[in-house]
Amino acid sequence: MFAIIETGGKQYKVEEGNTIRVEKLNSDKDSKVIIDKVLMVVDGDKISVGKPYIKGATVATTKVTDDKNKKLVIYKFKRRKDYDKKKGHRQTVSVLKIDKINVK
Repeated sequence: MFAIIETGGKQYKVEEGNTIRVEKLNSDKDSKVIIDKVLMVVDGDKISVGKPYIKGATVATTKVTDDKNKKLVIYKFKRRKDYDKKKGHRQTVSVLKIDKINVK
């Protein structure tokens, strides 16, 4: 059984027991997070698709920790103009463990 969920403007394929890295959520470590934006659930041969979300379907998760992604380097230059800029960025993310996929 797996589900397609939406959080932080992005879509993720999740299964029970997996961990995912999503946009930072404002909740405490080891707290329960319920995601109700479930787009699709596949259970064997049974497929449920929402318009756009499935009513009554939720995904129960536990927030493991907050983390940072790999550093992105932004480099700008203009040739022959003696201009260059180098900047780095690390996006903060939340690591979620998928506990249960609930479908009514």
